Amino acid sequence: MAQQKIKRRNPKFFMGVDARQLAAAFFLVAALIVISALLGRELGLVNIIILSAMVVAAMGLGLWYLIFHGLRQAASGNLDLLSNVISSSPEGRLLTTKDGRFIYANDTYRHLLDLPAKDGGQTLSDYFAGDKDARAEIDKLLKAAIYDGTTGGRIDLETRSGRWLSILAHVVDVMPDNIIWYVTETTRQHRLEEEARDASEKLSEYFNNAPVGFYSLGGDGNIQFVNRILADWLGYQQEELNEVQFAFSDLVVKSNEDQLDLMEIFSSDGPLYEGRITLRRRDGTLLPVHVTQTIIRGEAGEVLGSRSVVRELLQEQEWRDRVAKAELHFRRFFEAAPIGILLLDAKGVVMEVNPAFRALTDTVINKSVGSHVTELVEEEDRALLQKKLVEAGSSNMAAPSAEVKLLGTTERAASFYISAIVGEDESSGRLLVHVIDTSVQRNLEVQFAQSQKMQAVGQLAGGVAHDFNNLLTAMIGFCDLLLLRHQVGDPSYSDITQIKQNANRAAGLVRQLLAFSRQQTLRPEVTDLTDVLAELSNLLRRLIGEAIQLKINHARDLWLVKVDRGQFEQVIINLAVNARDAMAGDGLLTFETINLTIEAGQKEYNKLIPPGDYILVKVLDTGTGIPENVIGKIFEPFFTTKKVGEGTGLGLSTVYGIIKQTGGFIFAENNEGSGTTFSIFLPRFVEDAKNPDAMELTHQPAHRDLSGKGTILLVEDEDPVRLFAARALENKGYTVLQADCGETALDVAHEHDGKIDLLITDVVMPVMDGPTLVKKILSETPDLKVIFISGYAEDAFRKDLDFDVSKIDFLPKPFSLKEIATKVKEVLSRDND
Repeated sequence: MAQQKIKRRNPKFFMGVDARQLAAAFFLVAALIVISALLGRELGLVNIIILSAMVVAAMGLGLWYLIFHGLRQAASGNLDLLSNVISSSPEGRLLTTKDGRFIYANDTYRHLLDLPAKDGGQTLSDYFAGDKDARAEIDKLLKAAIYDGTTGGRIDLETRSGRWLSILAHVVDVMPDNIIWYVTETTRQHRLEEEARDASEKLSEYFNNAPVGFYSLGGDGNIQFVNRILADWLGYQQEELNEVQFAFSDLVVKSNEDQLDLMEIFSSDGPLYEGRITLRRRDGTLLPVHVTQTIIRGEAGEVLGSRSVVRELLQEQEWRDRVAKAELHFRRFFEAAPIGILLLDAKGVVMEVNPAFRALTDTVINKSVGSHVTELVEEEDRALLQKKLVEAGSSNMAAPSAEVKLLGTTERAASFYISAIVGEDESSGRLLVHVIDTSVQRNLEVQFAQSQKMQAVGQLAGGVAHDFNNLLTAMIGFCDLLLLRHQVGDPSYSDITQIKQNANRAAGLVRQLLAFSRQQTLRPEVTDLTDVLAELSNLLRRLIGEAIQLKINHARDLWLVKVDRGQFEQVIINLAVNARDAMAGDGLLTFETINLTIEAGQKEYNKLIPPGDYILVKVLDTGTGIPENVIGKIFEPFFTTKKVGEGTGLGLSTVYGIIKQTGGFIFAENNEGSGTTFSIFLPRFVEDAKNPDAMELTHQPAHRDLSGKGTILLVEDEDPVRLFAARALENKGYTVLQADCGETALDVAHEHDGKIDLLITDVVMPVMDGPTLVKKILSETPDLKVIFISGYAEDAFRKDLDFDVSKIDFLPKPFSLKEIATKVKEVLSRDND
């Protein structure tokens, strides 16, 4: 039973009889019985039994008193003594049983654990019941005291109030069933240890992570300590060098006599030494370092060791190598820069120039170096350049560039960009000049200005041509209507014919304007180039003159091509005129036609040409040829080698555009002897019975019936064109619904009760254009046939359409009555397939 103090029990029985008195009485009775027996008095059986029991009882009471009561009295005395010792102890004391039950604790124990004075008693296990790790440590300490009879070591625990306690436990010798616990406060010592440990860790952290290496050696030259950074440099773990007897001399590579020799330093008189050594890393690579070493000596002057600081030199070497490489790269950049670079002194005298500047000025190094930079430009630009030099020298910002003409060159212009390089004083300053050749830029600016003018003219020509096409369409159309009412013998017939012929000539001029503005409308048709060249031969002979021979070689059974015949004739004429100018006198101009099949991987032809069947047209001359540095530019717009006024540079560019728009290819190359060859590759047109173009070429009747039946919706914002087209189609038997804009056309289509067989619409109209109108109508009647009419090129609008245009036909302006009737008949008679 737990209690504050150990109390003595009353040595009497519960009857109040002293045990010693009872034992004496029993012994007295036993003695009387024995005496009676000895005197010879006969005893009965009962008396003998009673006598024996009393003797035994007397002996038992005596033994009980001697054993139990005596030992109990001794234990009571030990507890009293132990209680006095525990209570008077200045340290915490706790007495428990071996099974951990509380017996007694002093006031110091309760104070250390912050327990109340009236507390019934808590053991250490009870106090730390919520701390699993602390409870395990206490149980381990208790078992060691019970089974080993020792303290089992000391444990340190922290209380809930922040005190640190040092706890011991062992068995009491005089009371083997009890355990005494010693509890001492060590809060101050623990904090001092933590502070010392933190200081040690900080010092160790400083040494290990310092930007330099540290090591210390003993008197035998073995390593005692290295910091982590030095161990990392050497490729070792820090423990490998600190915990093993490792000779520092094993790390040193002595490649020359100037390197640090450890033993020489230990035997030297001076305590400090600085020098370079080379250390060998773990992987065998070398590490150059600089060592500052202090020798530690004893009282008798004996060498006790050394303390050293190590600075890595490899990074410095890398920096020096980088600086050297940077200087080399700068030198290479300076020498190989594509622009001119000059280094001037503060007065503007040339100190150094790069090869690009020497090439730019056609000078050698001795001619430019040492002279003033203004002497390298034309005299009228020297004042401007000198002004920019002064501005750059007096400002930290780069002066605006000075565009000048270089001395001794043919119209060679350059921009000088001047920057100041600040020196230690004014006299040591430098000027850095970048020189950029602007001759090409000037030429491009001239070409761009010319291009802008040509573009403006082209836009004007295109707009005028579009309006002319509308006018000419009406003129030609109404002439056709008049000719229907006047016979050949009629006096007015020839007048009307003259009007129509002049209108057609005007249409030809308009086509040239559109070709010039790159808005030409191509009219591709299946063509035999043999016939084209044969018909052009007389014109070509007149163009090239009598001194130049013309030779045309036709291939047998030449394949057909689909080209705009007029535009292809223009290509032939342009090439012939260029050949004539190149020969400048007598010579030979040859045209050849060849059937050619190009297979995949065939290397003798340009790789840009895809495999297939082509008609090759070669144009060969015996002129001066084209310079190699020019031949790659001849098809560029406005590029020409002719003098000003002799050409615009649009001829070959127009040729290239026509061939590319036709789907062909054109290349130029110089002949081995003299002259140039232009090779034109046009894709072969394959004849097909279902192809209307092929049928038109081979089976078109001379007099075709152009009449027909059906309802046509005609949309045209130009009233004369719409009125002519409507009358022409009505005369052929068609029912024509007219609309002057897209919105009206939609209303007409919705209000018409019957079926509309064909839609003819202009492409360019206000508000709603032709493609938008077609897209809306086709969404409602997808089988409707459509013909676009326009004065612009067909490709100009087809590439921008976002719906299928494969079944949409095109009729370019200006068109005649026969042409529109033929196109309508062709489209309406075509199968829906």
